[in-house]
Amino acid sequence: MAGLGGPPGGTPEGGPGGGEDEYRSVVFDESFVRAARLQEFSAQERITDHAPAVRRRPPLRRAGLSRQALILVLLIAVAFGTAIYMGVRHPYQSSTGQRAAEPVRMTVVPLAPRKRVPGADDAAFLYAHSPAAHFRTAAQGIPLPGARRTAHFSEDQVFNALTTAKNYIVRSALDPEVLGGEEVRSVRVLLDPDQLPQFDESFEKPASDGRHTPTGWLVRFDPARAELADPEIRVDGSLRAVESDASTLEVTADHTMVYALRPADDARGEVSLFTLRRELHFRFDRDDLRLHQTRLVASYVQAGPLSCAEDAANQLRPLLAGQEAGAGVPAGTDPYTSGNATALCGTLAENARPKV
Repeated sequence: MAGLGGPPGGTPEGGPGGGEDEYRSVVFDESFVRAARLQEFSAQERITDHAPAVRRRPPLRRAGLSRQALILVLLIAVAFGTAIYMGVRHPYQSSTGQRAAEPVRMTVVPLAPRKRVPGADDAAFLYAHSPAAHFRTAAQGIPLPGARRTAHFSEDQVFNALTTAKNYIVRSALDPEVLGGEEVRSVRVLLDPDQLPQFDESFEKPASDGRHTPTGWLVRFDPARAELADPEIRVDGSLRAVESDASTLEVTADHTMVYALRPADDARGEVSLFTLRRELHFRFDRDDLRLHQTRLVASYVQAGPLSCAEDAANQLRPLLAGQEAGAGVPAGTDPYTSGNATALCGTLAENARPKV
């Protein structure tokens, strides 16, 4: 008969006190309990019957660049590409600067005297008795006008255009080495690179075609015929700057220059005066202003005393003291050939001669 507190038929197998208690020897001491890992279910896990008791850890990301790193690399690449693009295409570059340079239009008109060329032993005496008596000497005769800003160009940009034009005039018409035919590079470096092929071809193959005329680019005398008797060349004229459009400045230079010449290699030869009227048209875009370069658009020259029979395209061959122009006529002009400039010649006025 079962004991008082036991169920009928005895204690069930596997229950406490029933059968062989295999867990009786296991003791859960305090250190074991403290070291045990506790996992608290989340609210979602408590609601869902089939939720796992332990949440899975997120998988480790594969080695490589993170999204932030990829975005940074992309931004750097875009910035680098933009810098290259802006370097190739200048922000101020205009369509005017991109199109091919127009060839310079050049006209050189010799002025022949009616009588013998007057001369004297002293250049100062001739200057004092000529219309150039009040002219200033050398670069002083090319004063800069006041630079005023325009609608699209600052005062400094206008000043740069006027200064570059003056430098071109000084180097191309007042430098003794250029006048003697020894130097052209000092003039060449002031030109826009687009014009250099025409400039170089003019001196390699001079021609009276209005495009490849060396004396249209600069002033130079035949060194075998004449040389400077006085380095103080007399000059008078003006400079004027205007804005032709939003990307272009134009400068017009109109100057008269008087040179005292004597026969080459003859220090005792009589001195005579040679007068040259020169009108130049310059054009500047923003790149030219930044680099202190210019584009020569047109050149118109009248010079004498010269003989109409001699070619004045490559070098000027002045008539010196005591010489006459003779009965020569300009070189022939062929009206059946296109692209050639008409040969011109004028007469040197009597009042342009020194009164000696």
